[in-house]
Amino acid sequence: MATADVFNHHVPAESEFGYSQAIKSGDLIHVSGQLAFDAAGEFLHAGDFATQLEQTYANMDKILNHYGTTRNQVVSQTLYVVNLRQNAQAAAEGNREYFGDHRPASTVLGVTELTLPGQVIEISFVIDTKLPA
Repeated sequence: MATADVFNHHVPAESEFGYSQAIKSGDLIHVSGQLAFDAAGEFLHAGDFATQLEQTYANMDKILNHYGTTRNQVVSQTLYVVNLRQNAQAAAEGNREYFGDHRPASTVLGVTELTLPGQVIEISFVIDTKLPA
């Protein structure tokens, strides 16, 4: 019988909403939307797109590290962006900086709001562990 390899940041929202940050199924790891929270689960940098994006990528790195994977194994991502027209350039620049020469499939959605007041970015992604690191 297969078992799930689940990762959590151990923040209150995981139990309040009933979800895991990531779950490995076969060679794929499906990662829930990441946002700008610290190790205690406190949301950071309300309304500051660039700083939220940086913290969100740092939280993504924690998941990659847990599974022993790298950014080069991210096969797809979905970005949810409040005020997309205003933040599109910063999102593109942050994405290029984070992934370097790697180019995962990407969908960017402009949304009117996200879960937390002042939250302006959330990113979910999929990792393929069979790809070269």
